Formats: sequence, structure tokens, C-alpha cells
Amino acid sequence: MPVLDATDARLLQALAEDPRATVMALSQRLGLARNTVQARLARLESGGALAPFDHRVRPEALGYRLGAYMTVQVVQRSLADVGEALADIPEVLEVTALSGVADLLVRVVAIDADDLWRITDRVLAIPGVQRTDTALALRRLVDHRMGPLLSRAAGQDPAAQD
Repeated sequence: MPVLDATDARLLQALAEDPRATVMALSQRLGLARNTVQARLARLESGGALAPFDHRVRPEALGYRLGAYMTVQVVQRSLADVGEALADIPEVLEVTALSGVADLLVRVVAIDADDLWRITDRVLAIPGVQRTDTALALRRLVDHRMGPLLSRAAGQDPAAQD
């Protein structure tokens, strides 16, 4: 993953504010050469600094109105296999390995409570899964955001000057 400098951060800020901006529009807005913007965007994309486009699609638009976070306890030697099996479940959006009592934090979506039950059964059926605990996501209070961090990286965060 490339380390971002202030110019990269400003470029990503501009792109976040106007995702449909052309390379030319970005270069004019930032006062950079078009080739510089093109090269930096290519480096950011190939280096993994930009998430895939599907991160912008909301599950609710596909009928998955119920969100939940599932903690999963796993037989330690099965962690990689369990991760691969979880990736085969379409309703599993993210899997994060944790330290502590739970081994994995799994973000899932479901159509309704019955669908969540089905998904939980499927997770429990994975060899190596010992236990799950599920918490419903009631309301998102802060959406995923990068703006404040990009502002800080671009040198535009007054709190960072302290």
C-alpha cells in the first residue's frame, strides 16, 4: 500500500467530493499537470489505496435491510479455512480477525430475521466454528468516512497543528 503524501490526499479529497470528475477537471482544480494526476491515480489504484467501486453500493438497495455483526470463535488452526468458507457466503460483507475472546468479527446483511437465522446456521456449519454471537445493527450513526483523515493528511486539519 503506498504511503500518501499531501498531494495524494488533496487528489483523493477532490475525488471524494466529485467522484465523476475527469482527470482534466481534477488537474485544473488542484493546479497539477494532467499527466501527474493520471500517474498518481494509477499508482493509488494499483497500490490498493482506493477501495473497489462496490463499496459505494448500499445493501438496502438490494433488499438486505437487516444488518448484523457476528463474533465468531474458531478452532485456531482452522482460522484461514473458516475465513475462506465465510467468503463463500454472499451475505458476508466483511471479516476481520480480532484479538481477545472472539476470533472474527463478521459483518453480515439479511433480508429479514428468518434470513439472518439461515445465514447464522450456515456460519455455524463451517468446520472449525465453535460459537457465534450476533448483534443487530440498529442504526448507523457515523457512515464510513475518510474526509477528516484526508484533510489531516493534506495539511488542512487545524487540530493536527496542535
